[in-house]
Amino acid sequence: MENPTAEEEVATLCSDLIRIDTSNRGDHSGPGERKAAEHVAALLAEVGLDAKIYESHPGRASVVTRITGTDPGRPALLIHGHLDVVPADPGDWQVHPFSGELSGGEIWGRGAVDMKDMDAMILAVIRQRLREGRRPVRDVVLTFLADEEAGGTWGARYLVDSHRDLFEGVTEAIGEVGGFSATLGEQRLYLLQTAEKGIAWLRLSLRGPAGHGSMKVSRNVVAELAETVARIGRHEWPRRLSPAAQAFLDAAAEALGIPGAEAGQVLAKLGPLGRMASAAVSNTSNPTVLDAGYKVNVIPGLATAQVDCRFVPGYGDELLAGIDGLLGPGVQRDFIHHDIAVETDFDGPLCEAMTAALLQADPSAKVVPYCLSGGTDAKSFSTLGIRCFGFAPLRLPADLDFFGMFHGVDERVPVDALRFGVRVLDDFLDRC
Repeated sequence: MENPTAEEEVATLCSDLIRIDTSNRGDHSGPGERKAAEHVAALLAEVGLDAKIYESHPGRASVVTRITGTDPGRPALLIHGHLDVVPADPGDWQVHPFSGELSGGEIWGRGAVDMKDMDAMILAVIRQRLREGRRPVRDVVLTFLADEEAGGTWGARYLVDSHRDLFEGVTEAIGEVGGFSATLGEQRLYLLQTAEKGIAWLRLSLRGPAGHGSMKVSRNVVAELAETVARIGRHEWPRRLSPAAQAFLDAAAEALGIPGAEAGQVLAKLGPLGRMASAAVSNTSNPTVLDAGYKVNVIPGLATAQVDCRFVPGYGDELLAGIDGLLGPGVQRDFIHHDIAVETDFDGPLCEAMTAALLQADPSAKVVPYCLSGGTDAKSFSTLGIRCFGFAPLRLPADLDFFGMFHGVDERVPVDALRFGVRVLDDFLDRC
């Protein structure tokens, strides 16, 4: 097909990106993003864009280009996606996670929803618009980033710190995990992300006397640290509602026919969506890694654990104080990664443009703000004073466990959802 439309091209673009393994293991041991970055840069070059690759470490590559708008007096818009994915074990999947297989009207593979689907939609829309000579009104900065899945140090954070000039004039941004549909009762809601929790990835360590495994000992660092980890894992954090979370719960209650219901009642009726929504209304602390010892008959002198903590906007100090109160004697706490929460209001011309584009494509729906329980590269870009939203529009089947796809097994996205997203993004660029 010589000049496919965005709707015709988006599925192929998504499959091709999935087939490029960009697994991020939290260090530099994975394949890196360089091959994917070169692929994306070539696709942009085909339609006349000068896309540059920025490598923060050998193999850790991001792509940046700027599309000149028709009105140079308007502030610029940033559209950001990330190229890396979390690892996947092929033995756990129905299909190979890096096959990009099209089956049953869905594209399967690691990154299908996080977030090579959005990368593909951006590429499809931009390629069609530039082939047709349709430039946006405002400048648009496109970024396809490394390292989002490990906090963005080698991607967004590197660009913000070392190449700040790339974002000159940018005042607003859209990125992942927003603009998707959730069906509650008879109402289809589109969740537009206006807030996301902060990150506090912690390493806990405890030192003590080493010894022979057959001896009675006064202290055992494995047992002592395990007690701390168990306390943290069982801890129930108080409910803390950000404005975005409250607005979502109010809209969900109305859609479910229980207006004015207490937050817990609403969360209990959300089905699979409730896992994310429940995590967004309190701080969380999940132990994820334990490490101690090297031989069964040796009592180790060091035990460590890692804990994934996330905090509601405005409650980061409360989280750390709570964790410190749960630590056992002698347990040291250090940050593996610490980053801010992000929050903005659900208002303004950009919100209006996103809402109008969604409702043009799905007139009977309703658009509502929400708070993401995870984190995105918006954390880095917001430090430049950029107002950040999550807007990767997808109209999804009512029975699809969308959030279960993130970092999950058998990740997949419906082709119809990608085509819907392409139409919405194209309309949005005309409106914003």
